[in-house]
Amino acid sequence: MRPSRLGNTPAASRLFDLVARRILQDHAPPDLRQVIVLLPNHHAAQPLARALVRAAGVPALLLPQMRTLQEWAQGIPLDAAVTPESRRSALLQQQLRQRRWFDRSDLWGVTHELLALFDELTHAMDALPQDADAFAAAVQQAYAARENETLQLEARLVFELWHAMQTGTELDEARAWQQRLAILAAEAITPLYVLRTATCSALEQRFLDEYAQHAPLEVFDLRAMAADSFVAAHDTTDGLRACAGQLRAAGAAPLSGKLKFFAAASLEQEARAAAMQVRRWLAEGRRDIAVVVQDRVVARRMRALLERAGVLVADEAGWTFATLSVATVLDRWLAALQSGFYHHDLLDLLKSPFIFHTMPPAARKAAVYSLEQLLRKEGVVAGLESFVELAGHEDSLREPLGRLRQAADAMGIHAHRTLAGWLDALGESLAILEIDTGLEADAAGAQLRHALADWRAELAEDDGRYRFAEWRRWLAQQLDTCTYLDTGMDSTVRFTHLIGARWRAFDAVLLLGCDAGHLPAVADGGCWFNDAVRGSLGLSTRGTQAARQRDDLHALLNLNDTVLVTWQKERDGEQWLLSPFLELLRDLHALAFSDDLTEQELHAYLVAEEAHTVNLPPSAQPVPVVAASLIPATVTISAYNSLVSCPYQFYARHILRLNELDEVPEGIEKRDYGEHVHAILQRFHEACPVVSAHPAEDMEAELERISEQVFAGLLLRDFSARAWFARWRKAIPGYIAWQLENEAEGWRYKESESSFVRELDGVRLRGRIDRMDVKGGEKRVLDYKTQSVTRLSGILAEPGEDVQLACYAWAHDAQEAEFVSLEGTQPRSVVPGDDLAQLATLNAMRLAQVMAEMRAGHGLPANGACGACVYCEVRGVCRKGEWQP
Repeated sequence: MRPSRLGNTPAASRLFDLVARRILQDHAPPDLRQVIVLLPNHHAAQPLARALVRAAGVPALLLPQMRTLQEWAQGIPLDAAVTPESRRSALLQQQLRQRRWFDRSDLWGVTHELLALFDELTHAMDALPQDADAFAAAVQQAYAARENETLQLEARLVFELWHAMQTGTELDEARAWQQRLAILAAEAITPLYVLRTATCSALEQRFLDEYAQHAPLEVFDLRAMAADSFVAAHDTTDGLRACAGQLRAAGAAPLSGKLKFFAAASLEQEARAAAMQVRRWLAEGRRDIAVVVQDRVVARRMRALLERAGVLVADEAGWTFATLSVATVLDRWLAALQSGFYHHDLLDLLKSPFIFHTMPPAARKAAVYSLEQLLRKEGVVAGLESFVELAGHEDSLREPLGRLRQAADAMGIHAHRTLAGWLDALGESLAILEIDTGLEADAAGAQLRHALADWRAELAEDDGRYRFAEWRRWLAQQLDTCTYLDTGMDSTVRFTHLIGARWRAFDAVLLLGCDAGHLPAVADGGCWFNDAVRGSLGLSTRGTQAARQRDDLHALLNLNDTVLVTWQKERDGEQWLLSPFLELLRDLHALAFSDDLTEQELHAYLVAEEAHTVNLPPSAQPVPVVAASLIPATVTISAYNSLVSCPYQFYARHILRLNELDEVPEGIEKRDYGEHVHAILQRFHEACPVVSAHPAEDMEAELERISEQVFAGLLLRDFSARAWFARWRKAIPGYIAWQLENEAEGWRYKESESSFVRELDGVRLRGRIDRMDVKGGEKRVLDYKTQSVTRLSGILAEPGEDVQLACYAWAHDAQEAEFVSLEGTQPRSVVPGDDLAQLATLNAMRLAQVMAEMRAGHGLPANGACGACVYCEVRGVCRKGEWQP
């Protein structure tokens, strides 16, 4: 493990030396074990120990007890057990549910806010009771004192609920903390020294006051120790100009070599600048670099950039489980259950690396791909049983879908269970899906599993019952408040926060995301209980919380000699301000020394980095040559149309197979309407090949009966299908009349939906016709369209641009071919304006010629007309519009 160099700056060494000398004035070395030093964190222990050794000047020194208050208090045993926070939350939620004061859908959020306020009320009590009886008396006294006060409705609600929750003898964390401090203060006999940077909480201050009544106590407050520093100077009540004049007259040293500011134009630029600065410091040999994070979004991006550059980051603050992929797989599973296995939720779940952990990754990916193709092809939107039925013939899908069905049965989302019961069901379902083993193989996942087990044990005695949706909201809140810490990472670069940086010095500090919206970062009391409620209850407000952050910030600046502040000066087109704490400091320095401390070098480094990394050749019109092994032996009619529209489009779609996946239709579209009309007409003409042989009204009735059968599935699945069905029913009389006219001209229905393959020179042409009619020895090919006559006429306006009808005619030696527009209530025919036989021959010859040229090594240029490019999904591949001449 690397040696720590914390506290090595001259300012930090001087301050730690002051503390050491003061301790040694009262206690002679070499034995200081009867002294306790309260530290804000364990990182301050080593620099203080070095300072004590320097000041003592003895060959060996027995160091004082150096600990944090939290660690010290946790060692005090209590007579009563402490109620876990999860159990306490459940009890309060049930009380709120009985009272019906709040919307039931948000009860867990209200519960979370109320418990935080209850803890603060407990900490704010005037007394420091040591046991349950003393605590009850203190609560009653506080309640009686407030009974006659005029409180806001919300404040009175909070206060009375808090009073009601404290009537039992069970300890919560806040009461346990309070009692431990009371016991420590009452039993105080050891001299105590305290290091702090800001005003402590009311509870901690009462502890110090009571401790001082029994044993010697001294507080080393950085605010007083560094009161003469430039950083503290702008807190004066004098104006900035007067303060600047006083600093110049006193010969104050400027901060030019210590503090710099970087204003970024965007989130990306701030993250890149921060990562670049960290890399610069590492190159200079700095080995203790702190990134004090105010904006976690920028921190995520910065971390990714550093890891891309091979720089790992230790994160002292951690990340809530809700932001990690290990919790995402739980959310996907529960979302799939709640949505009835909506296809997006199901596919997202199956694509998680944590599910079916023992299944080979390649097999799992293949199974997911197969299911996705089936869903998109068949248009099944939701329903696990529908998916099982659909994939019945797919061996690779049988086991995964079967396990999903078994896990869904284990969850039983329509039941009412206790929180522990739901956690049991969740654990069983995760085991069936092998998500539990997948989580256990991941460090964060293992911590998450342990958290789930802890909650299950804590809530074993809770008998409140909840619906699935209520439990899911509870779990989401738990995951959003529980933090994952990567304890296995040790790095020279660490993410921390202002509280975690108390009494610490680093080789360099980067203050990240210091705009006015993030610093001060003060909670506003949540959705229900704002700052006014807090003030009415006598709790700390935004002002007091902001003051603590300001003091922590000043302490950090006083202890460290190299600090860079970054923030975004613009977001979404709006100007953003620097934190007011830092803005005042920067303005004062500019007035005193004509230097606003702007960082001058980073922009040049970022420009150089862009120039170094973005070095791509200019884009040109692509003309790819197809390898002989990839040239298709069979071309469909649609592929031929694509080849004519744009050779490169054909290359991307049918050679590289970059076709977009079809979306699963969630509502009936015009394409679905057309497909159903095709199926209706095929069944109708197969059943009634000669319409004129029957009364027209019977034919209309038969066509309507078949239409009802074909549309039945759609009508059950989608209410909007009724509109499409009504539209088609209006067209039925017109269609029968049109068909009678055809038969009067001598045409007779022969076949429909017929596939064909025709051999050309070196290539096969494959397709399927909608319908063929015959009249004696003549043939006519018909292609149904749900487009307007105007649109179809435009398609056929330029001979050879659309190959469909010509190729159908050529493949069947048909003398006639036409589009049949089914738009409106009367079918209308649209025929090519040129000689069909010649057009058919020329189209066949062109296909053979183009395929021969492809085999000869000719390229396929991206030369589609603008109309073909408008809706082309491969335009981003050919990059039209970015070509250089």
